[in-house]
Amino acid sequence: MDLSTRSDAEPTDLEAGDLLRRAAGFVYVDDLVAPRPSDDDTHHLLHVLRLRAGEVVIAANGDGAFVPCVIREGSAGSRGNRRGEATSLEVLEVSGKVHTVWREPSRRVAFALPKGERAEWTVQKLTEIGIDDIVPLLSDRTVVRLSEGEAPRRAERFRRIAREAGAQSRRLYLPVVEVPTTMEALLATLGDADGEISIAEPGGGPITSRMHTVLVGPEGGWSERELGVIPTRVGLGSGVLRTETAALVAATLLVAARSGLLG
Repeated sequence: MDLSTRSDAEPTDLEAGDLLRRAAGFVYVDDLVAPRPSDDDTHHLLHVLRLRAGEVVIAANGDGAFVPCVIREGSAGSRGNRRGEATSLEVLEVSGKVHTVWREPSRRVAFALPKGERAEWTVQKLTEIGIDDIVPLLSDRTVVRLSEGEAPRRAERFRRIAREAGAQSRRLYLPVVEVPTTMEALLATLGDADGEISIAEPGGGPITSRMHTVLVGPEGGWSERELGVIPTRVGLGSGVLRTETAALVAATLLVAARSGLLG
């Protein structure tokens, strides 16, 4: 992530990145002026990480802004063992200015929903890699079928997982996680500003910096109908990959191409 900042007296890229890496904890909050972690995050800071008064915690809003804080004096820390010993109002004290970082150009991975917990694992890893828009896909050969009411519920579960993964990897911009949808419905929402769209298929070309979206199919492969919808194909190696593995390979290459690491 580009950590260049935009307000007066902000740290340099290196200083901002160093602050994020060296902080003892990281949480998402709604208000950076008066940061209030959730009860679960408060418990995690005090009783899982066992932070002490004065240790630095980054509070971020998930939309590119963050503020350094410290654990407040009197908060139950490493010696506390009850979940309710400190409230979320008490635990953080702002210790610096709010910083805002530039957002990199968006990259999207749409992956055919695999069975079981593999979908949740995929969302977690795509978040950690740095994908900005995650789209669970219902393809012609997707085994998983969702009812009209189940799709939004799955999306909410995926978003919670993405939030947890974002905090663990200290992402300042949380990814958008879409409701599971079809290829046609996804394409109907995209325009020229969304960049080049490609579909992962053996024998395809390399992922380039022009590509903003890669679609990854199910283990049974794309149908002939689906292959005819998107003309640009990209290859992800010579082997046959599971859906979740292919999604992570595509994500890694997209992020690397965006950063100029692929030449």
